[in-house]
Amino acid sequence: MALKLDDKYVWDFWHYAEDGMQHLFFLQADRSIGNPDLRHWHVSIGHAVSTDLRNWSVKGRVFGPAATPAWDDYTTWTGSVIKAEGCYHLFYTGTCRAENGLRQRIGHATAVSIDGPWTRVGNGLALDLDERFYEEHEEGGWHDRALRDPYVLAEKIDGKYHMFFTARRRQGGKFERGVIGHAVSDDLVTWEATAPVYDGGHYGQLEVPQVFERGGQWFCTFCNAREHWAPALRAQHGGGVSGTSYLVAGDPLGPWRPAERFLDGDVPCRRYAGKILADPVTGSDCLLAFEDTGPDGGFVGGIGDPIALALEDGRYALVT
Repeated sequence: MALKLDDKYVWDFWHYAEDGMQHLFFLQADRSIGNPDLRHWHVSIGHAVSTDLRNWSVKGRVFGPAATPAWDDYTTWTGSVIKAEGCYHLFYTGTCRAENGLRQRIGHATAVSIDGPWTRVGNGLALDLDERFYEEHEEGGWHDRALRDPYVLAEKIDGKYHMFFTARRRQGGKFERGVIGHAVSDDLVTWEATAPVYDGGHYGQLEVPQVFERGGQWFCTFCNAREHWAPALRAQHGGGVSGTSYLVAGDPLGPWRPAERFLDGDVPCRRYAGKILADPVTGSDCLLAFEDTGPDGGFVGGIGDPIALALEDGRYALVT
């Protein structure tokens, strides 16, 4: 396994490449907490570097929840890193203790070096929920307010920076409201939410989006659990699987549609939160994901080796 820490669970991650170095920022929690399901509430962000996506040098903890009461004093979850406007930008998900972690918001920190230190921009808050477009948390509804996993493109489109994130629309069946949310900014500091670029209908949520282009076609990877598929979709695909797949579009602002086949899924979930990256060893695309359920049925909590991908006629497939 490429990145496994003896003393920490490792799961969701995001990637940044520069000057021949591959950087991973990842969620981590001490294994001493025991039950791995508790990791989400004992989380910090770690950093590791590699030249080949296989052998990693761990830099350690680089960011975490605010030390005093704040909108992000409970958790700091998945995000993205870009370089623009003269510095590095970390966008991340935050929740607060006062709300028992039920309402997610998106934060922003900057650094002059990819190695940090990372400093919150103002109080860190970049984007809160806009109820014109997205579902607020209500008792008896979805288990939390989904506004997380920001993925920001480094290059402007039509004079704007674009952020994509996990969210839910206000109407539809419980397992049909999952969308890819969208916000725009002139300067990476002030953000305005817009309508989703993918309006859902297939899943309850689409986690950890990653938006990129290959050969003139755009892809948006996402992950989810089979329990969050729309009932009709589960019935159509033998109950569904848990793992990573993607949407496709001719333009990053959509319209997006699900791939014809789910890319990498299993029951129980074997790998999760996958990213499609250029493999510096082979020069081709690969899938990098964290290892979820092991042979013993327990949570693994490490990032696996790259898995080769084939891209033919706009469709990805694992090379096995």
